[in-house]
Amino acid sequence: MQKTLIRIFIALGLYLGLTYLGGDIGRKIMYPIRLLVTFLHEFGHAFGAIITGGDVLNLQVNADGSGFTRTAGGNRAIILLGGYIGSAIFGNLLLYIASKWERASNTTLLILSGIMVISALFWFNSFFTTGLLFVFALVLAFIALKTNFASDVLMFLGLTSILYIIQDFNVGPRSDLNAYAELFVFPPAEVWMYIWLAVAVVLFLFNIRLIFKSNSSNVE
Repeated sequence: MQKTLIRIFIALGLYLGLTYLGGDIGRKIMYPIRLLVTFLHEFGHAFGAIITGGDVLNLQVNADGSGFTRTAGGNRAIILLGGYIGSAIFGNLLLYIASKWERASNTTLLILSGIMVISALFWFNSFFTTGLLFVFALVLAFIALKTNFASDVLMFLGLTSILYIIQDFNVGPRSDLNAYAELFVFPPAEVWMYIWLAVAVVLFLFNIRLIFKSNSSNVE
């Protein structure tokens, strides 16, 4: 339990230090993480389409950190929700695995690499996105196969993804929120924004409680 707490605080310290004290260098270091969070968001849309019987036409991650996913069929409400809430779930899952199942971290990074390669090939929309995902996949596969840092990297990716999502609640999912508000008519997008934020925060707090409860049980 103490080891896990220390690792989480180190990851949190790195994130806060690079984000708020790192200046231009910090922003450049965190830039790939920002693009990774965008990919998780867009993959959440794609996953929402797949599980509700729809098709994914293409997936795009832009250099400025924005992105979009085009789908056909499926449940539109789930697809829209899959972006923000889906990426929050993915981030929490990465953090949980790194904290609770360290030995599965290498496998998880390899699975994530595979998902990126599949997304790059089958949902192609631009050479930038495809090249980016291939680079991400190669880096994560290298970390998983050739280093001993898989668990630490997975924890940092999971934690920073969650924090990015929470901090970006009033900007990142804006188009999804507007579409969701149009779909349900009431309540307005501003209300959905805080509902989604509350869900993301509750998921994170529940995950932290689960991590330390599990670790406490293991110690006993």
